[in-house]
Amino acid sequence: MSKQYFRVCFCFRRIFKLRVLEPPEEVKFLFNQYSQNGTMTLDDLHRFLIEIQGEEQATRNDAQAFFNSLKHLNIIQRKGLHLEAFFRYLMSDLNAALSPSSGVHHDMDAPLAHYFMFTGHNSYLTGNQLSSDSSIQPIINALRRGVRVIELDLWPNSKKDNVEVRHGGTLTSPVDLVKCLVAIKENAFHASDYPVVITFEDHLTPDLQSKVAKMVTKTFGDMLFCPKSDQMKEFPSPESLKKRVMISTKPPKEYIEAKNIKENETRKSSKKEHWKDEKASSESELETNDKDQPYQEAHIPDEDEEKTVPEYRNLIAIHAGKLKGPLENLLNVDSDKVRRLSLSEQELENAARTNGTDIVRFTQRNLLRLYPKGSRLDSSNYDPFIGWTHGAQMVAFNMQGYGKYLWVMHGMFKANGGCGYVKKPDFLLRLGPNNKVFDPTEQLLVKRILKVKVFMGEGWDLDFRRTHFDMYSPPDFFVKLGIAGVPADKAKKKTKIREDDWLPEWNEEFEFKLTVPELAILRIEVFEYDSSGQHDFGGQTCYPVSELRTGIRAVPLHDRRGDVYKNVRLLMQFEFA
Repeated sequence: MSKQYFRVCFCFRRIFKLRVLEPPEEVKFLFNQYSQNGTMTLDDLHRFLIEIQGEEQATRNDAQAFFNSLKHLNIIQRKGLHLEAFFRYLMSDLNAALSPSSGVHHDMDAPLAHYFMFTGHNSYLTGNQLSSDSSIQPIINALRRGVRVIELDLWPNSKKDNVEVRHGGTLTSPVDLVKCLVAIKENAFHASDYPVVITFEDHLTPDLQSKVAKMVTKTFGDMLFCPKSDQMKEFPSPESLKKRVMISTKPPKEYIEAKNIKENETRKSSKKEHWKDEKASSESELETNDKDQPYQEAHIPDEDEEKTVPEYRNLIAIHAGKLKGPLENLLNVDSDKVRRLSLSEQELENAARTNGTDIVRFTQRNLLRLYPKGSRLDSSNYDPFIGWTHGAQMVAFNMQGYGKYLWVMHGMFKANGGCGYVKKPDFLLRLGPNNKVFDPTEQLLVKRILKVKVFMGEGWDLDFRRTHFDMYSPPDFFVKLGIAGVPADKAKKKTKIREDDWLPEWNEEFEFKLTVPELAILRIEVFEYDSSGQHDFGGQTCYPVSELRTGIRAVPLHDRRGDVYKNVRLLMQFEFA
């Protein structure tokens, strides 16, 4: 054992013995069970993968790949693996808790409404919602992390002759729209080939909408998906939209008003036909009433509007709207036309109390976008399961900060190869007996039990300075485990504290009972104990339970912002009952 010294009060030193990294006892036991005379052959490793790791489809070639990957470490014997090499394999990225080679494996040929989509909110902000700078960098960061839905607020600039992106009514600085569009084009398909949706919050005049149409068309060209009709009965599939960019916003106000005028004139024309055999005075009175409509007179589109509005409107692939009336009315109109509805987190919470199943039914064909309530000026986020349990596809998050809900969001979209689209569970898509849909408030029976064992951790001494956690001693680590999911599945556990140890070993096992495992996210956090209660952060990660690989697995940890540490990781075991 080596030693580590910590200076106390200038003239005293505390001396701590440092353990050498070695496998836990259970790993040693398994190695002895699956090896011969201290050596694990190719066939032994193959048998271990099937019987302990649960990799029933593993082949001898898979075992050979692990052998080959360890050769550069000079710890592999000619005849096979010894204990150190086997332990290195268990702690390596080749033995990750999520399969590194599974890639996209969900059915991607269903309509967009059948998928959860990795969605950003005010994607251009670098910090808080009130006074931070606007920039293209948060957009780039989000796309490179796999975010598929980018939100831009469009406003006229001070001269009213160009378009800028900013959070209106605040002190946030603007950024040019064209810069944002170019950033999206250059980074859209870095993490995934599946479609990127740009949601516009449009506060523009018709002439500026025309400018936006030209900017968007020039920037994206053939990448842009423009539907042939705004009366889509079903959204296209992610597979059919690979490498495409889609625009989602409300149809221009002028277009809607012009459409209303035409409909009014048609109705009035019908009335005139109906009354044509009546007295001339009645007909004259009707015509007089027609001319006395100030609404029509004020909004008959001029020549420029007739050119501008359709040009902008034709870019819109996903027509959107916000809640402006009773929710039950919006959920049940235009049943033949799919669309996107936006609600704040608070609006959904209120609506879910009385209209939960209506919302689920709506999201089986239409898109529902949620966004943070206005009081979240610090760019914090909300519980995403408010939306996911009701089938909401676009649960919009502030990506520039950090916190447990954002970590859960990252965990959800590690599923399906990290492509940014996760197929919704069947129970959110299908109709039951008597056309019933899933009721998020219904109490369900336990479907699965997840067993988690925390063996040990390593890497903090390599990724942190010696006094990062404690000025006077090595750190005292403990692990917190939790389930994020439907209310019945939420749970928290934690290990004991391992004092003064850079290589903590816990060997503790926990159970989680799950009623909706399809939506459950396993949260893993490490903290360094502080007697004040303000424990120091030591790493975190989140995994979709539905994609956990069973067996003994390496679990790399991430920092607060979600970036993976170079060396910090846990050794854990996952089993289902």
